[in-house]
Amino acid sequence: MNERSSKYYGENGIHRVPLWRIGGFALNNTATNLYLFMMNYVAYYLTGFVGVAVVTASSFSMMMRIWDGVTDPFIGFVVDRTDGKFGKNRPFMVIGNVILCVMSFIMYHVTHLLPENTTVRFAFFIVMAAIFYIGYTFQCVVTKSAQTCLTNDPKQRPLFAVFDGVYNTILFTVMAMVGANLGTKYGTMESTDLFHELWMLVAICSAIFTAIAVFSIAPKDRTEFFGTGQAVRVGLKDYWDTLKNNRAIQMLVVSASTDKLASSTKTSTVQIVLFAVIAGNLSLQGILTGFTSIPILILMIFAVGGLATTLGMRKAMLIGSIGGIIANAALALLWLFGDAHSMTNAEGGLAWSTFTILYVVLTIAFGAFQGISGNIVIPMTADCADYEVYRTGKYVPGMMGTLFSFVDKIISSLAPMIAGMMFAAIGFKQALPDVQTPYSTSLHYVTVFLAHGMIILGLLCNLVALKFYPLTKEKMEEIQGEIAEIKAKAMAGN
Repeated sequence: MNERSSKYYGENGIHRVPLWRIGGFALNNTATNLYLFMMNYVAYYLTGFVGVAVVTASSFSMMMRIWDGVTDPFIGFVVDRTDGKFGKNRPFMVIGNVILCVMSFIMYHVTHLLPENTTVRFAFFIVMAAIFYIGYTFQCVVTKSAQTCLTNDPKQRPLFAVFDGVYNTILFTVMAMVGANLGTKYGTMESTDLFHELWMLVAICSAIFTAIAVFSIAPKDRTEFFGTGQAVRVGLKDYWDTLKNNRAIQMLVVSASTDKLASSTKTSTVQIVLFAVIAGNLSLQGILTGFTSIPILILMIFAVGGLATTLGMRKAMLIGSIGGIIANAALALLWLFGDAHSMTNAEGGLAWSTFTILYVVLTIAFGAFQGISGNIVIPMTADCADYEVYRTGKYVPGMMGTLFSFVDKIISSLAPMIAGMMFAAIGFKQALPDVQTPYSTSLHYVTVFLAHGMIILGLLCNLVALKFYPLTKEKMEEIQGEIAEIKAKAMAGN
């Protein structure tokens, strides 16, 4: 162990990292989430400028998520066999972000300039999107794979979830406001100027976040921090063994993928319908998001930081899931039986009615619980990778992250199609509901189910999966102790 790396090691082979590096590296996930947010609006581009029907546009999103998932194991395999001058993880972060930037520009700036032929434009968009998602996987896999080398301290590892949760809350708060403002500014979601503004914001911010993340992980992206601290070659048979026998990753995949499927059905269209059609005032979305974001952040920081580090990540996710079920059930009842129009005053601004107060309180509660159950998944993936080192001696963080992502994306890819088919079933076959769509009871019920009913179902799956998840706080302490002994022997022999 050289002088550069020794300063990060404590006793018993536990290695830590300065807190600011955890916060800096967490921005890698924020960088990819920016592009994921932009893709939430792809259906409007496809229906408005490519000319495809709503169900086709929704199916496109499903196809691309499946393609994204299919490429995951191959890229994870490459990551696991990479360890060069620039480390194992950093090359994939940089290459991935460049691909995302270039391909998204072409998708939203070039497609509508092609001949006015739906087949030609759609085929072009599909090819560009396929390359886009390869870049997305390149950068995403590192968010999970690098967790294992960033820190193996059971009390420090969950702190990634705190930073990630804070960043994502801020991200989706700000971007929801941006989306609402752009929709109001242009009067429609089908505008080339809207997509240009959105792309510029995403591309610039994502590049900055990626640069910070690369700098933050640099000192730990080294062989001595990988697994047992020794280079271990892995093959495809190791992947099958892990898939078949690592119960931890199996249960985590079930839990997280059903959560993702449920939350992904709450698309931008669903949000637009809730506020523009049911409540009658789209601008309230951004205003109320601003009121709820800071309390959610505060509660989430204390909840994740306190529960995960004290009780362990398994119990933290369990508490978050139960709380999320209760909060979403209450929100669903509020939207179904409350008077959403009472949120708007006579001047068209926000009115602090009973509905408004209940909505804010319940949204804060759900946001805090979701911050626990959702954001704790990434450091839990690192626990699963350490469990594989403990179980077999194989260090396969790339495979662990992409195996997780593969199943997660295949299942969650159904979300846009589910939303699209449910809207199509009530009459929206050629165009999605928009800011000018008139109210109907069927649209009301479908939207509330997509916004909250699906999330309840996903969180119920969490409770079942966690019953069989083996990595308790006590088990992880045992695992880290065993790995520390292996490292100590390896260092003594060098």
